[in-house]
Amino acid sequence: MAAETPPPVKNPAQLPSTEEFTEVQQSAEFGELRRAYRSFAFPLTIAFAAWYLLYVLLSNYAGDFMGTKVAGNINVALVLGLAQFLTTFLIAWWYARHAAAKLDPKAEAIKSRMEGRA
Repeated sequence: MAAETPPPVKNPAQLPSTEEFTEVQQSAEFGELRRAYRSFAFPLTIAFAAWYLLYVLLSNYAGDFMGTKVAGNINVALVLGLAQFLTTFLIAWWYARHAAAKLDPKAEAIKSRMEGRA
């Protein structure tokens, strides 16, 4: 699957100026895009890091608990370790949905405005 690449710029004068980029960066629309990203990404990053560190700490300091059998040869450590993978995929899926619904339309509007101005 190839990434979508922008068409080549035939005339460098068509590119937005530094002032235009700065103006967009300071706009309320761009600020809302940053807030929408940060309000999703930062809390989830902190939550996942805490969840990962909990797993590491339990593995190091709660060996008896982590060694508790759940079913057959499957213990708590294996279940929590597999849950780490599941959590990673769930967060990636959730972020993709969030980005498609909230971030991409705002980013596309800013991009279209910048390209239309050029």
